[in-house]
Amino acid sequence: MTAILNSSVRMPRRVFLRGLGTALGLPLLDAMALRGGAATPSTPPPRRLAFVFIPNGANMVDWTPAAEGRDFELPPILEPLRPLQSELTVLTGLTHDKARPNGDGAGDHARSSATFLTASQARKTDGADIQVGVSVDQVAAERIGGQTRLPSLELGCDRTKLSGNCDSGYSCAYSFNIAWKTPSTPLPPEVNPRLVFERLFAGASAAEATEAQARRRRYHQSILDYVQEDARRLQARLGVTDRRKLDEYLTAVRELERRIERSEQFRAALPATEKPGGIPGTYAEHIRLMFDLQALAFQTDSTRIASFILAHDGSYRPYPFLGVSEGHHDLSHHGNDEEKKKKIAKINRFHVEQFAGFLQRLKATPEGDGTLLDQCLIVYGGAISDGNRHNHDDLPVLLAGRGGGSVDPGRHVRYPRNTPMANLFLSLLDRVGAPVDRFGDSTGRLAQL
Repeated sequence: MTAILNSSVRMPRRVFLRGLGTALGLPLLDAMALRGGAATPSTPPPRRLAFVFIPNGANMVDWTPAAEGRDFELPPILEPLRPLQSELTVLTGLTHDKARPNGDGAGDHARSSATFLTASQARKTDGADIQVGVSVDQVAAERIGGQTRLPSLELGCDRTKLSGNCDSGYSCAYSFNIAWKTPSTPLPPEVNPRLVFERLFAGASAAEATEAQARRRRYHQSILDYVQEDARRLQARLGVTDRRKLDEYLTAVRELERRIERSEQFRAALPATEKPGGIPGTYAEHIRLMFDLQALAFQTDSTRIASFILAHDGSYRPYPFLGVSEGHHDLSHHGNDEEKKKKIAKINRFHVEQFAGFLQRLKATPEGDGTLLDQCLIVYGGAISDGNRHNHDDLPVLLAGRGGGSVDPGRHVRYPRNTPMANLFLSLLDRVGAPVDRFGDSTGRLAQL
């Protein structure tokens, strides 16, 4: 059993280190996990729910494992996840029927983004009368979001557009947003790591938070400078293991803060750009920062629900650092050209590599008797399969984590053709304590999880 320096210390889960305009949430400590007597465990750690969206489909030949069950080999695109294969469930055969035209003609990319988390048909309009459905993350936020400081966290790497025609008569609001609070209200993702950092650690008073931010920048101070007195008082009351955990956590916060500062300095040296300050100069670092912020939000229990759109569907982003100078969307219309398909696979694998780094961080973070990843349910994928065909069946979908023991990972599961993706969402809502009878076009719970 972990040694406790002061056995009378019993801390609630919701504890913050406070200073001017700052509220720094803490990771799960042993002192929080004890109740009554030192050997009596409290309730299990909370479960987290997250969704990561990838655009323009995948090269499915290099995505889909050949074998089913546990004895399967990860194909080239998923190979970076090999060290995490036991934490991963590959789901084949899921479909988003509401991303299909269903009489509405062209616009598959806009429908892909809009349908991914809503499992609903988007009204075809490029005006103000947008309509789709409430997204699964916001269904969860409505039911359990009040248990944390932030009901949910929405992240992205593309600046959001909320109006205009972005895809064959569909509003840009559909193309650039995957989280929807109401059927007509998207929740735009935050793309600036600095703003996400400040949101996670801002104090209760908006005026104090603004003053603290300005002062930190003026005097080149760290957010930790404002909470160090509170931290010293807490450390004096903790056991050896908890003091180490707290030191490691504060070090990680400061390192993330430094990375954001470096990215801001790098951006300042570049020519004028539309991107706001704080966005890194490289796409890879941008993704990594956002994933690290999401991990920190989960670790501190600042939120238990998150969504991250790596790029909007229809994105024309090139990947010159991968030797891919063409735009992603153009390449996705490959016409069965093998060279173009290889480039698509390179882009797919790059995204998977970033996701693998995120999962590694979660797995390396202790929580309770296991790791933070053990408590997570993270869906990774999109609502288009082959970008050339614009098909919305047999989608590229992964589920990472164990959901507190409610999921048995390390398998490739193949479902019957046209199994609704919404059935997966229905099952995940059950596992995070936010059950509903139906969601989107669901036909029941997803079996074999």
